[in-house]
Amino acid sequence: MADPYDLIVLGSGPGGYVAAIRASQLGLKVAIVERELLGGICLNWGCIPTKALLRSAEIYHYMQHAKDYGLIAQGISADIDAVVKRSRGVAKQLNQGVTHLMKKNKIAVFMGEGKLTAATALTVTDKDGKTTELTAHNIILATGARARDLPFAPADGERIWTYRHAMVPPAMPTKLLVIGSGAIGIEFASFYNDMGAEVTVVEMLDRIVPVEDADVSAFLEKALKKQGMTIMTGAGVESLKASAAGVTAAVKTKDGTVVTGDFSHCIVAIGIVPNTEDIGLEALGVEMDRGFVKTDAMCRTNVAGLWAIGDITAPPWLAHKASHEGVIAAEAIAGGHPHPMDPRNIPGCTYCHPQIASVGLTEAKAREAGYAVKVGTFPFIGNGKAIALGEAEGFIKTVFDAATGELLGAHMIGAEVTELIQGYTVGKTAELVEADFMHTVFPHPTLSEMMHESVLAAYGQALHI
Repeated sequence: MADPYDLIVLGSGPGGYVAAIRASQLGLKVAIVERELLGGICLNWGCIPTKALLRSAEIYHYMQHAKDYGLIAQGISADIDAVVKRSRGVAKQLNQGVTHLMKKNKIAVFMGEGKLTAATALTVTDKDGKTTELTAHNIILATGARARDLPFAPADGERIWTYRHAMVPPAMPTKLLVIGSGAIGIEFASFYNDMGAEVTVVEMLDRIVPVEDADVSAFLEKALKKQGMTIMTGAGVESLKASAAGVTAAVKTKDGTVVTGDFSHCIVAIGIVPNTEDIGLEALGVEMDRGFVKTDAMCRTNVAGLWAIGDITAPPWLAHKASHEGVIAAEAIAGGHPHPMDPRNIPGCTYCHPQIASVGLTEAKAREAGYAVKVGTFPFIGNGKAIALGEAEGFIKTVFDAATGELLGAHMIGAEVTELIQGYTVGKTAELVEADFMHTVFPHPTLSEMMHESVLAAYGQALHI
């Protein structure tokens, strides 16, 4: 057996490959094991290709509304096969980029299924059944997660889809049912609605995007209904039956009535299942919580030499959280003293139309935590750049601790807010207070001026409303 590696990373998603790169930068001898495609689900079947799809839908939307901008566009149509082809091309390009990064950083790549045989050893079985035994002083588990199926109607790839099927549809839906209104469900609902499908969203809880601030949820529901979607909250799917012709769903509404509807296709977006089975965790006595691996602030498991990051650990289950955990784990393994990550400083983004972005506590959560709060809201209609863009719908909301001026949370809905949220994330990480935001000069004309105005509004000083 070859000399042991300093680190083996099992899984090459945004957590795994970033951990491998950082460890290599710190002088460690590193290997990475991947069973499918370098870059993992996020790069190949998640974050990146879905954004490519949504970009196509966004441009199609603008083409249909060219008249609003003084332009003429005639004979507009969409080619779903070409849209999907572009999305897959983007994913392929980035997959090749990760391959290059592995070579550049001298990281050994082993393609195949990895299974732990000890805390510091694993077996890799390739597609031909050939096995390779690897050992390391440390192993990082970064095996990610997969879509959760409905127990009574598992995805078939034809009529009932997970996100993966929805990215490469066998046909363009005409009448689409989306079960679940988290980020994945709402993004696909938005995409297919913009592409011309008739979309119905069913959410079990009392509002859509339920992890977001209640004001954001209410605004998004109103916007999606205005776009033609049917939104059913406080509702659950009782049965789902697929046939060659389509899907029949029975939905129990919030008043207890069961309604039946026929759809061409259905997307199930009801959460994730961690990929922690059959990789040797049970035999090693790794502590788990409902299938997820328990870790400390440095991403260590209870087993010496074994670390875990990303979607197999505690929420939020986000690519950028996984990447940051990968850096923390790599630096700790290399003997450094990285800062633990504060979950309150992890931003969340949903790339529907309109976009959503947030960081920190919602107003309701802040009050529940016992804070006396100051809340400021500024609407897009009060911003010159938003009006010039033709994107005057939305708002930015900030929540401050009234006693200390600490920014507790920021919540946005509207055009390009996924690019704006990082300003507040930096502020929270740096522990800035309201005066720091107030005294910052924001460029004009920009959407970012609304961030300034929202802070001012929390203290009764807004200038443009």
